[in-house]
Amino acid sequence: MNKKLLAIFLSLLSLVVGYAILKAAEDRRENRPPVITRSFASKEVKPRESWKIYLNASDPDGDMQTIFAVIEQPGLGKYPVSIIRIKEENQKELSGYIHLNTSVSDKLDFLTLTLMVHIRDKAGNFSNPANFTFSFNSRSVREAPPQGIFKDQDLGPIMINLRAWDPL
Repeated sequence: MNKKLLAIFLSLLSLVVGYAILKAAEDRRENRPPVITRSFASKEVKPRESWKIYLNASDPDGDMQTIFAVIEQPGLGKYPVSIIRIKEENQKELSGYIHLNTSVSDKLDFLTLTLMVHIRDKAGNFSNPANFTFSFNSRSVREAPPQGIFKDQDLGPIMINLRAWDPL
């Protein structure tokens, strides 16, 4: 009799432990962050030209919500974060470009800035960062993204107004 009770107890225990392990694995899968798989941006841009930053990203949960963009400028520090909402049809797979309007004075020529991009999902998970360094050069020629990798889809503007730094 005791052997039967022990066998039943061990069977139930293994079911409960197995369920707990499967549930924990499922929870980890559901909370996976988005991933920026590819990115590209020209390293130089002319002042007053729109700078395009191309992104490919995916989210196993299909709930990418926003793109966060932060620019750092020597002498001025970091600008406030710009948040771009991701459309519902792009929340699982995203391919296209975000863009920065650079319509400020010529005092930006040869200035180098850094852009950091993250994608956040509805659970609050952040993707790996995509970092870009770019400079202003009135003689630059815009680099095209690699053929066939990114869609030519406008994902939204980076809402940051650049300022020319004038030490005088």
